[in-house]
Amino acid sequence: MTSLQVATMAGRRVALKAVDWMAFAERVPPNQRPMFNALKTRSDTLSAKLTSLPETPPVIDWAFYKTAIAKPGMVDEFEKKFKALKIPEPVDTQSAKIDAQEQEAAKSAAAYIQASKDRIVQYEKQLHKFKNMIPFDQMTIEDYNEAFPETKLDKQKYPYWPHKPIADL
Repeated sequence: MTSLQVATMAGRRVALKAVDWMAFAERVPPNQRPMFNALKTRSDTLSAKLTSLPETPPVIDWAFYKTAIAKPGMVDEFEKKFKALKIPEPVDTQSAKIDAQEQEAAKSAAAYIQASKDRIVQYEKQLHKFKNMIPFDQMTIEDYNEAFPETKLDKQKYPYWPHKPIADL
Protein backbone atom coordinates (compact mmCIF):
# COMPACT_ATOMS: atom_id res chain seq x y z
CA MET A 1 0.00 0.00 0.00
CA THR A 2 1.38 3.38 -0.93
CA SER A 3 1.71 6.28 1.47
CA LEU A 4 -0.76 8.20 -0.72
CA GLN A 5 -3.43 5.56 -0.09
CA VAL A 6 -2.74 5.61 3.64
CA ALA A 7 -2.88 9.41 3.65
CA THR A 8 -6.12 9.49 1.68
CA MET A 9 -7.72 6.96 4.01
CA ALA A 10 -6.66 9.10 6.96
CA GLY A 11 -7.95 12.17 5.16
CA ARG A 12 -11.28 10.51 4.46
CA ARG A 13 -11.89 10.12 8.17
CA VAL A 14 -11.77 13.88 8.54
CA ALA A 15 -15.30 15.21 8.43
CA LEU A 16 -15.74 17.36 5.36
CA LYS A 17 -18.59 19.64 4.52
CA ALA A 18 -20.38 18.67 1.35
CA VAL A 19 -20.24 21.25 -1.41
CA ASP A 20 -23.58 22.42 -2.78
CA TRP A 21 -22.51 22.59 -6.42
CA MET A 22 -25.85 23.95 -7.65
CA ALA A 23 -25.71 26.94 -5.28
CA PHE A 24 -22.03 27.39 -6.12
CA ALA A 25 -22.77 27.34 -9.89
CA GLU A 26 -25.41 30.05 -9.52
CA ARG A 27 -22.81 32.44 -8.10
CA VAL A 28 -20.11 31.82 -10.72
CA PRO A 29 -19.83 34.64 -13.27
CA PRO A 30 -19.92 33.58 -16.95
CA ASN A 31 -16.27 34.49 -17.54
CA GLN A 32 -15.19 32.05 -14.78
CA ARG A 33 -17.41 29.15 -15.88
CA PRO A 34 -14.52 27.10 -17.44
CA MET A 35 -12.52 27.35 -14.19
CA PHE A 36 -15.59 26.28 -12.21
CA ASN A 37 -16.15 23.28 -14.51
CA ALA A 38 -12.49 22.25 -14.13
CA LEU A 39 -12.76 22.52 -10.33
CA LYS A 40 -15.93 20.44 -10.25
CA THR A 41 -14.41 17.78 -12.54
CA ARG A 42 -11.28 17.60 -10.38
CA SER A 43 -13.40 17.38 -7.21
CA ASP A 44 -15.58 14.63 -8.69
CA THR A 45 -12.49 12.68 -9.77
CA LEU A 46 -10.96 12.88 -6.29
CA SER A 47 -14.26 11.98 -4.62
CA ALA A 48 -14.65 8.92 -6.86
CA LYS A 49 -11.07 7.87 -6.12
CA LEU A 50 -11.64 8.26 -2.35
CA THR A 51 -14.87 6.27 -2.39
CA SER A 52 -13.17 3.44 -4.31
CA LEU A 53 -10.60 2.95 -1.53
CA PRO A 54 -11.45 0.85 1.53
CA GLU A 55 -12.11 2.69 4.81
CA THR A 56 -9.35 0.79 6.62
CA PRO A 57 -6.11 -0.50 5.08
CA PRO A 58 -5.82 -4.24 4.54
CA VAL A 59 -4.34 -6.14 7.46
CA ILE A 60 -0.71 -7.13 6.96
CA ASP A 61 0.09 -10.79 7.62
CA TRP A 62 3.36 -10.34 9.49
CA ALA A 63 3.69 -14.09 10.18
CA PHE A 64 3.79 -14.81 6.43
CA TYR A 65 6.54 -12.26 5.90
CA LYS A 66 8.57 -13.66 8.84
CA THR A 67 8.60 -17.05 7.14
CA ALA A 68 9.19 -15.66 3.62
CA ILE A 69 12.04 -13.24 4.38
CA ALA A 70 15.38 -14.79 5.25
CA LYS A 71 16.98 -11.84 7.04
CA PRO A 72 16.22 -12.22 10.78
CA GLY A 73 14.71 -9.24 12.61
CA MET A 74 13.90 -7.28 9.46
CA VAL A 75 10.17 -8.05 9.52
CA ASP A 76 10.02 -7.37 13.28
CA GLU A 77 11.66 -3.99 12.70
CA PHE A 78 9.19 -3.15 9.88
CA GLU A 79 6.26 -4.29 12.01
CA LYS A 80 7.38 -2.13 14.93
CA LYS A 81 7.88 0.89 12.65
CA PHE A 82 4.53 0.29 10.93
CA LYS A 83 2.66 0.13 14.24
CA ALA A 84 4.45 3.27 15.44
CA LEU A 85 3.49 5.12 12.27
CA LYS A 86 0.84 7.72 12.99
CA ILE A 87 -0.36 9.76 10.09
CA PRO A 88 -1.30 13.18 11.40
CA GLU A 89 -4.71 14.40 10.46
CA PRO A 90 -4.76 18.04 9.48
CA VAL A 91 -6.07 20.43 12.08
CA ASP A 92 -8.95 22.53 10.86
CA THR A 93 -7.87 26.11 11.46
CA GLN A 94 -10.02 27.84 8.88
CA SER A 95 -13.59 26.71 9.64
CA ALA A 96 -13.89 29.03 12.63
CA LYS A 97 -12.69 31.98 10.54
CA ILE A 98 -15.07 31.08 7.72
CA ASP A 99 -17.98 30.73 10.15
CA ALA A 100 -17.12 34.13 11.66
CA GLN A 101 -17.02 35.68 8.18
CA GLU A 102 -20.33 34.02 7.35
CA GLN A 103 -21.94 35.40 10.51
CA GLU A 104 -20.52 38.86 9.77
CA ALA A 105 -21.84 38.68 6.21
CA ALA A 106 -25.25 37.60 7.52
CA LYS A 107 -25.28 40.56 9.93
CA SER A 108 -24.31 43.04 7.21
CA ALA A 109 -26.89 41.51 4.85
CA ALA A 110 -29.59 41.82 7.52
CA ALA A 111 -28.57 45.45 8.15
CA TYR A 112 -28.64 46.15 4.41
CA ILE A 113 -32.09 44.54 4.09
CA GLN A 114 -33.41 46.63 6.98
CA ALA A 115 -31.92 49.81 5.50
CA SER A 116 -33.46 48.91 2.15
CA LYS A 117 -36.86 48.43 3.75
CA ASP A 118 -36.51 51.85 5.39
CA ARG A 119 -35.58 53.40 2.03
CA ILE A 120 -38.58 51.71 0.41
CA VAL A 121 -40.89 53.25 3.01
CA GLN A 122 -39.32 56.66 2.40
CA TYR A 123 -39.60 56.31 -1.38
CA GLU A 124 -43.21 55.17 -1.13
CA LYS A 125 -43.98 58.33 0.88
CA GLN A 126 -42.34 60.42 -1.84
CA LEU A 127 -44.25 58.52 -4.52
CA HIS A 128 -47.51 59.09 -2.66
CA LYS A 129 -46.64 62.80 -2.44
CA PHE A 130 -45.93 62.99 -6.19
CA LYS A 131 -49.11 61.12 -7.11
CA ASN A 132 -51.29 63.41 -4.97
CA MET A 133 -49.81 66.80 -5.85
CA ILE A 134 -51.19 69.24 -8.36
CA PRO A 135 -49.96 68.60 -11.93
CA PHE A 136 -46.99 70.81 -12.84
CA ASP A 137 -48.81 72.56 -15.67
CA GLN A 138 -51.48 73.73 -13.19
CA MET A 139 -49.12 74.86 -10.38
CA THR A 140 -48.43 78.39 -9.35
CA ILE A 141 -45.05 79.45 -7.95
CA GLU A 142 -46.51 79.27 -4.43
CA ASP A 143 -47.82 75.72 -5.05
CA TYR A 144 -44.41 74.73 -6.41
CA ASN A 145 -42.59 76.22 -3.38
CA GLU A 146 -45.02 74.46 -1.06
CA ALA A 147 -44.52 71.10 -2.80
CA PHE A 148 -40.73 71.53 -3.00
CA PRO A 149 -39.60 73.79 -0.14
CA GLU A 150 -35.91 73.28 -1.01
CA THR A 151 -36.49 75.30 -4.22
CA LYS A 152 -37.99 78.31 -2.45
CA LEU A 153 -35.96 81.46 -3.07
CA ASP A 154 -33.99 82.68 -0.05
CA LYS A 155 -34.61 86.46 -0.01
CA GLN A 156 -32.04 86.98 2.76
CA LYS A 157 -29.21 85.28 0.89
CA TYR A 158 -30.21 86.38 -2.65
CA PRO A 159 -32.24 89.60 -2.31
CA TYR A 160 -31.89 90.66 -5.98
CA TRP A 161 -32.27 87.28 -7.70
CA PRO A 162 -32.29 86.79 -10.71
CA HIS A 163 -30.63 90.20 -11.11
CA LYS A 164 -27.21 91.19 -9.83
CA PRO A 165 -26.79 94.41 -7.89
CA ILE A 166 -25.23 97.26 -9.88
CA ALA A 167 -22.22 97.23 -7.53
CA ASP A 168 -21.36 93.64 -8.63
CA LEU A 169 -21.33 94.46 -12.33
